[in-house]
Amino acid sequence: MSGGTTVVGTSTAQRIRGLEMPWNRVLSTQDQAASAAKALGPWHPQEFLAECVQNIEEAGGLMTFVFRRLDGAPLAFRAGQYLNIAFPVYGEGEDTVDRSYSISSAPTVPWTFNVSIKRDPKGLVSSWAHENLRPGMVLDMLGPVGAFHLGDSDRRARYLFLSAGAGITPIMSMVRTIHSLPGQADVIVLCHGTVPGDFAFWQELEYISKVDTRIKVFYSLGDREKPKSWKGFAGRLSAKMIDEVAPDANGRKVFACGPEGYLNSATQLLREVGVDDTSVFMEFFSGDRKTLLEYQKEIVLAESIAEEVAESVEEFYESQPPELGMYEPDYDETGTIEASGQELIAVAADAPVPPAEPVDDQLPPDTSGFETVGEGTITMSFVRSGINVKINPEEKILGPAQRAGVRIGANCQEGMCGSCKVVKLSGEVNMNHQGGIRAREITAGKFLPCCSTAQTDLVIDA
Repeated sequence: MSGGTTVVGTSTAQRIRGLEMPWNRVLSTQDQAASAAKALGPWHPQEFLAECVQNIEEAGGLMTFVFRRLDGAPLAFRAGQYLNIAFPVYGEGEDTVDRSYSISSAPTVPWTFNVSIKRDPKGLVSSWAHENLRPGMVLDMLGPVGAFHLGDSDRRARYLFLSAGAGITPIMSMVRTIHSLPGQADVIVLCHGTVPGDFAFWQELEYISKVDTRIKVFYSLGDREKPKSWKGFAGRLSAKMIDEVAPDANGRKVFACGPEGYLNSATQLLREVGVDDTSVFMEFFSGDRKTLLEYQKEIVLAESIAEEVAESVEEFYESQPPELGMYEPDYDETGTIEASGQELIAVAADAPVPPAEPVDDQLPPDTSGFETVGEGTITMSFVRSGINVKINPEEKILGPAQRAGVRIGANCQEGMCGSCKVVKLSGEVNMNHQGGIRAREITAGKFLPCCSTAQTDLVIDA
């Protein structure tokens, strides 16, 4: 080396304090940002077309699909977010099937992006993707969406990442992002799996943990028998296991992804080791699992009435992002159930036939005979439920509708997931969504009651 440059060894490497995403200063600056800088800022969800350019087989039954936007723009997102993707499962010219999948690549490499999908033998879309999605195919996408992500800056940058199964995909995006950035960080990753050597991305994680002293990775085989050669943990997630890998867990931000049971357990165990709820990030939507539990009851009710509503529980969870698996509408053998909550019970033998969406030469349904409940200056008529609900203009539509007994599936309640999507037959709403609905769906009369207020009297197909 010349010019008086001093080479600093790894053990004495000096870094700036904390982590900062490349776009953070663009977000905070008062000056006009350059176009290139603007393009990398994850400002809001977009609808775009993306071409598959590569397939990569991963361990654990995952396949990584590498995409690039057709318009040549980078994909701006935050590590941990997901995309809503329209899959042409039923062939060209037929309705697509929407599913949400986490982005597993880092936003710091934005010109291509990865979506890693675990194959479920009973899953409609995952099986189709593994068998049919190849380089050259173009898919319609919406995103990025999701509040489960790293912050734009973190002065402390001390994290505990917990994952089980396919829940590693958004965690992998976070690990790759931190590894690619300068700055001080302290990251512990604990992955749960079933078979040694079958942990998704384990080779890359091993490499990263060897070359980046900021990141440590641990593995557990869950409740499976521990082979003699296995050097990792065995057993389900426990307070003792958390203490062993991260004795200072209560001083870290915790991001946890995996099946519902895993997340339920993690929530309680983290409290046991002293981690405050405000430091725990899961896809429980604003930290409240009441909606999740209510939605589970709807699924049980639907299965008791008609088994054909959903192909299987596995198919239902396969359709969701791995963080929680509750971000999408329900599905039946024909595809998406648009008004998810109502169709769950409308399959009963004595259920009324839902009215057809009116066209220009048809009169709207007569709702004068419906029971009227609630208080307010605006009337919402739910034609399938046969009820009128009074509401005030400042109230979100979803809450009063559900309290009146209208069955509308709902999860995030923030306009991100699209699970409450219903059709508005007449009237006007003010919708402030976060990417959970496409422009063409809005044009067709659909809206998200969770993030909408009524501007006039409404007639709703629910």
